[in-house]
Amino acid sequence: MNVKSLGYIGIESMNLEAWRTYCTSFLGLMDVSSNADELRFRMDDIGWRICIQTGNKEDLVFAGYDARDSDTLSVICEQLATLGYEASENKELANLRNVETLFVVSDPDGLQVELYYGATERSEIPFTSPAGVSGFITGEQGFGHFVLYTKHEDTKIQFYTDGLGFRLSDTILMGGKLRLTFLHCNPRHHTVALAAAPIDKYINHFMVQANSLDDVGFANDRALNLDIPISMGLGCHTNDRMVSFYTKTPSGFDVEFGFGARTVDENWSVAHHDTGSAWGHKRVAG
Repeated sequence: MNVKSLGYIGIESMNLEAWRTYCTSFLGLMDVSSNADELRFRMDDIGWRICIQTGNKEDLVFAGYDARDSDTLSVICEQLATLGYEASENKELANLRNVETLFVVSDPDGLQVELYYGATERSEIPFTSPAGVSGFITGEQGFGHFVLYTKHEDTKIQFYTDGLGFRLSDTILMGGKLRLTFLHCNPRHHTVALAAAPIDKYINHFMVQANSLDDVGFANDRALNLDIPISMGLGCHTNDRMVSFYTKTPSGFDVEFGFGARTVDENWSVAHHDTGSAWGHKRVAG
């Protein structure tokens, strides 16, 4: 049994106002914050997808996965228990996250993983992008994807595959040194990618996928106009064929803004790649 999708992420930062500008004016997300110590942003009908909490980690601090329903959540918790991971119910946290039921467990690197069902939808208040983004690809594909660093590659892969039910999409060996493992749990090419590297941070980047190539072009212009650092220019990835570019967040890691990724289905064949991009994605000096 597998999780349905990545539902939300939580980031800890001391730069909340910079994040507010980044998420609204650049990414085009809808600010639905109600607490001075915590920002929340919408990108579709779900009540919120990104949370920025006050703190000094400047890193991802939790990730929530939608488990569909009670039965699926129970099976996933059993799968984790078989591997030695005990997921515990947290009713107070479920209330804070605006979900029906929530269980908490830590992955092999210590990242807080939240398994839930019953996220609050706000379809009575339509999503409106303050930057004019036409919309984002979510639905059954969830929030988007992220790349996580890991010091425990084998056990991390086992946690996400045998525990949460992800399946292998493909692998990339970057520069002959850095191995990336791409995992899917729905039609999105990858929801989680794991980078085997001894880095004391959880996240390398997260990705939002817009509805059109024009959305990507306009976002690129906004980054330039807002003086948001572009870390990698426009390019196309070898594995998911996403056309995208990367910018630096107020916390120092990247966000990928993209369009056009291919999806996986029952006929998917696992592949290996020796480079991350078919063209572009050139690193920007500084």
